[in-house]
Amino acid sequence: MEMHRGLAESVHRQTAADPGDWEATYRQMVLYDLAADVELGFFLAYYRNFAIPGIAATLHRNGEIIQRPVKRTFDTAIVTYELIACGLNSERGRHMIRLLNRVHRHVPGSNDDFLYVLLTLLDVPIRWARGHAWRAPTLAEEAAATRFYQELGARMNIAAIPATLTEAERFFDHYERVDIAHSPAGVQLMAGTVQVLKSRLPALARPVARTMLSAMFDDDRLTDALGLHRANRASKAALRMVLETRNAIHRRRPLVTRAHFVPGEEVSGPHPTGYRLADIGPENIMKPTSRPNHGPS
Repeated sequence: MEMHRGLAESVHRQTAADPGDWEATYRQMVLYDLAADVELGFFLAYYRNFAIPGIAATLHRNGEIIQRPVKRTFDTAIVTYELIACGLNSERGRHMIRLLNRVHRHVPGSNDDFLYVLLTLLDVPIRWARGHAWRAPTLAEEAAATRFYQELGARMNIAAIPATLTEAERFFDHYERVDIAHSPAGVQLMAGTVQVLKSRLPALARPVARTMLSAMFDDDRLTDALGLHRANRASKAALRMVLETRNAIHRRRPLVTRAHFVPGEEVSGPHPTGYRLADIGPENIMKPTSRPNHGPS
C-alpha cells in the first residue's frame, strides 16, 4: 500500500540518519514515527520482568507495585520517556538517572539480572515494532536504540553491556530461556498491573484485557509464568486483524507533529494535570549518600 508522503520522507531521514545523532534518531522513533508501538513495547517489557522469579520476588518485597500499581506503572514510563525526550545529559535526564540509582542502590541481584531489565527496554519494543508496527524500525533506528541503552546502562554502573543489538538479543534470549518460570510473586504482580491496563481500555474491551496480553506475548511459556491463559488461534487472528487495519489507516495519514510525550505535561493515571520531577518515584525514597549501585527497576 502506498505510504503518505510525510511518512515516506521521515522513513528516508531515519534510514539515512547520522550514527553520531543517535539520541535524536531514537527520540524521533519513540516520540513520532513508531510512538504507539514503542509505548506498547515498553508495557510488554515491564510485564516481562514479572516472569523472572528472582526479579519478581524483589519487586514484590519492595511493595511499590502491590500497594501503588498505578503510580509505579506510570512513573516507570515517565522516567523512561523523560530520558528519551530530554536526553541523558540534560538536567532532567541527569535527575532521572540519579533517581534510578537511588532507587536501585540496595536492590539485590546479579549483573545479569540488572542487564536483563535494561535490555527489555531495548529488545521488546524493537521486536514488537518489527512484527506489528506500520513499518519496521530502520537499521539506523536500531543502532541508535542500542547506543541509548548502552549509555544509560553505563550511567547505572551495569557491566558487560552488549556492543550490538544482535548480541543484546542473544543475551536476552538466553537469559529468558534459563530464568523464566512461574512464581506466586510474579502472578500477583501481573494481576495487579493488569488492572492498570484495563483502566485504560474502553469498557467493552476490559473483559478481554488478559486475553489480549496473551496474544501480544505470543509465548506460552511466558504466559504460563505470568498466570495468564494461553492465547488461542482466534485471539491471535483477532489481534492480527486489528493491527493490520490500524496500520493500513496509519500509512495513509501524515506524520504526527505533536510528540507522544511532553515532559511535565498531563498524563493519565496518577498525574492527570501534569507532574513535577519531585512527584516521580517511590514515596520512601532516600537521599543519596554514597556511590550508586544498579538493580532491577
